[in-house]
Amino acid sequence: MTDVVLLAQETHAAADASGAASLMWLLIVAPLVGATLLLFAGRRSDKWGHLLATAVSAFTFVLGFAMFLQLRGEGHDERTISQKLYEWIPIGSLHVDFRLRLDPLSICFVLLITFVGTLVHVYSIGYMDHDHDRRRFFAYLNLFIAAMLLLVLADNFLLLYVGWEGVGLASMLLIGFWGDVPAYATAAKKAFVVNRVGDVGLGLAVMTMFATVGAVGFDEVFARAGDISGPTVTAICLLLLLGACGKSAQFPLHVWLPDAMAGPTPASALIHAATMVTAGVYLIARANPLFSASHTARTAVMTVGIITVLIGGVIACAQDDIKKVLAYSTISQIGYMMVGVGLGPAGYALGIFHLLTHGFFKALMFLGAGSVMHGVHNETDMRRMGGLRTFMPWTYWTFLIGWLAIIGAPFTSGFFSKDAILELAYAEENYVIYALGLLGAVITAFYMTRLMAMTFWGPNRFDKGVHPHESPRVMTVPLALLAAGAALSGVLLGGFDADKRPIAAWLEPVFGPAEHHEPAINPVLLTLFTVAVIAGGAYAAFTRYARHDVPITAPGVVLPPVTWARKKLYFDTVYESVVMRPGQWLARALVYVDGRGVDGAVNGAAALVGGTSGRVRRVQTGFVRSYALAMLGGAVLLVGALVLVRLVP
Repeated sequence: MTDVVLLAQETHAAADASGAASLMWLLIVAPLVGATLLLFAGRRSDKWGHLLATAVSAFTFVLGFAMFLQLRGEGHDERTISQKLYEWIPIGSLHVDFRLRLDPLSICFVLLITFVGTLVHVYSIGYMDHDHDRRRFFAYLNLFIAAMLLLVLADNFLLLYVGWEGVGLASMLLIGFWGDVPAYATAAKKAFVVNRVGDVGLGLAVMTMFATVGAVGFDEVFARAGDISGPTVTAICLLLLLGACGKSAQFPLHVWLPDAMAGPTPASALIHAATMVTAGVYLIARANPLFSASHTARTAVMTVGIITVLIGGVIACAQDDIKKVLAYSTISQIGYMMVGVGLGPAGYALGIFHLLTHGFFKALMFLGAGSVMHGVHNETDMRRMGGLRTFMPWTYWTFLIGWLAIIGAPFTSGFFSKDAILELAYAEENYVIYALGLLGAVITAFYMTRLMAMTFWGPNRFDKGVHPHESPRVMTVPLALLAAGAALSGVLLGGFDADKRPIAAWLEPVFGPAEHHEPAINPVLLTLFTVAVIAGGAYAAFTRYARHDVPITAPGVVLPPVTWARKKLYFDTVYESVVMRPGQWLARALVYVDGRGVDGAVNGAAALVGGTSGRVRRVQTGFVRSYALAMLGGAVLLVGALVLVRLVP
């Protein structure tokens, strides 16, 4: 164990931070200071708070990009830079440094978080223009970015856990930003509580690591991954998976994400595209040496991912709220990322690949949905839209690119990343995963085409008095930039040669050499088959919703599967019956026992002592004659007792 720690220390010393990487700490401190200033400045910052927060976010992107250039200029083996700020926890055998880690994996997340985050800030300037608490919203955005950057830059699991909890706090604040509305406050509370379930898993995993290895640093834990017993490493990985299911809204902890739509749309884009929901995928990818040591854990990750792909897709097909369709779409797409990292060494890079492309097209579509809402007086029901392509051309054309990307249209970002995961599943003979993943892709094409048809195509179905209009340029420019990312990120990161994907080569220092597995049939034929079935799903939705009238009110009589999907497959109902209601009853029972039992016993004992002392106190009258009478009475009793003892034989 000592040798491992010394080796890790030597590694850190040899890869000390320099250049732009020496300012890693500023990536976290800058948005944290921005959030603090806006929260404590109060109304004085109303006029400039949003500009300060946006400038801070843009600064983190520029600094992160400079660090990327520095890493790119390093040799292949030197692309891991560590920066120790101070000794954080020196308690007994637990020694944890506040240390940051910059490597090819963390810089990918830094660039995604800061780039998308900055565009969300710019977009929010227009979207939140009339909100009297706008500066508080921007403070929460800065806080969110600071917490997420701490999470991905942490060099040990304990520091990662701090960022993990910070993201949970910031997300609750953003989701419940309009907390004066009871439904929004409930949604924030639900997100916070469900995520605490997953956080318990992560916390127990960290404790198990320390109990087994004696350390929580990445280098120390990963160096001993091969020495940990099979059941123990599997237990650690399953606990990490539980934490990932909470943050990334995976089955069975996916229920909080659709309700999170209660927050402002820019917050939804930030949470669902580039930050919070990707944290679980990052956690599994970062812990790849542990998962590589447990086939059972990887199988569990794939199983959870593919179930979530289907659950999210099926429910999305029956939703009429545009933001909820996108929320369930996020749940489903994160499932594909889980399948990717669950495929093992060959799939880790592909899971991150899809995560990065998803960050572009999902942020684009959430901000596009916000633009639609802005143009139709905050309406979210797609049945009351239609024909918006002529009223909102910028929003339409950018959203169209996002639609093509998410369904996997040829040469868009989703085509390269999602198809690569399906191809790998087939090549590794995970035929069930491949078939279900392909089914999920068909469902994705169906519900996303349904969204396009009901929102932008066909005749308009607006309410009287609604006059759709295009959003201001401060909102459409971020859409155009994200559309460019959605269109080009796939070919830039993945390329056309499966053996030489740039993203796999970049992440090789973290995941090791990416082995390419050739499928049993020609990859081109496999790709053509995938595109054909996806086109079939899109055509079915186009025929049903673009060529026929869409009723303004959802039909009441539908097939049972549609009813199940509308009811979210009854997950909320089951959790309410099995967990929430019994929990409320237990809480009420404990309150009763505490109030009547524990407090009653304590208060009763106090009352008994107080009453007894009050009665005894009455004997102390202060009159000499009373004391003399008491003495006389005592003497008579004593003499009587002695006489009685003498008389009794």
